Amino acid sequence: MRIISRGFRGRRDRTEGGRLPPGQYLVRDFPVLSAGPTPRTKLTDWSFSITGEVDEPKTWTWEQFRSLPTETLTRDIHCVTKWSKLDTAWEGVSVDTLLEGVETAAEYVMAFSDGDYTTNLPLEDLTGGRAWVAFAYDGAPLEPQHGGPARLLVPHLYLWKSAKWVRGLRLMNDDEPGFWETYGYHMYGDPWREQRYSGD
Repeated sequence: MRIISRGFRGRRDRTEGGRLPPGQYLVRDFPVLSAGPTPRTKLTDWSFSITGEVDEPKTWTWEQFRSLPTETLTRDIHCVTKWSKLDTAWEGVSVDTLLEGVETAAEYVMAFSDGDYTTNLPLEDLTGGRAWVAFAYDGAPLEPQHGGPARLLVPHLYLWKSAKWVRGLRLMNDDEPGFWETYGYHMYGDPWREQRYSGD
């Protein structure tokens, strides 16, 4: 018995070659969405830390951070408010580089930022070449409105997980909600599964 009729090949993908998650639309500009005022931290006052469930905390000044190996990358980004932007160009330090030599049994991370913003992520989503602390966008230093001097970049999740103005990662044994997650946003945020809000 034939279940699939001849000539049936599934739905034709008309979403930019399969790069646009369900419910998203494309933009050419880079919309700015923030929950409060834009922090403007002087580079001389900026630092980045790895804290929490680690054998020994690590901290970098801006100068030390910028001396680390960097990567240039092009990724698609997807906002929970349903816009997507393809082929965005970034430069940053891989989270793998920042975690080199760190011993931990933690499975979760809380990214923390200037402005008291936080967001939670599984540690495995920040490793294996999947996340960066980005300091440049489209060949120029990252502007404060887009999270400069540095933001977390986790392009496979909705963009609220790519915390702007990031100042560190706190490694945790147990998952706990960050800023938007306490207001009902999804704890994980996979755009391909439309995990926008709790219960999605």
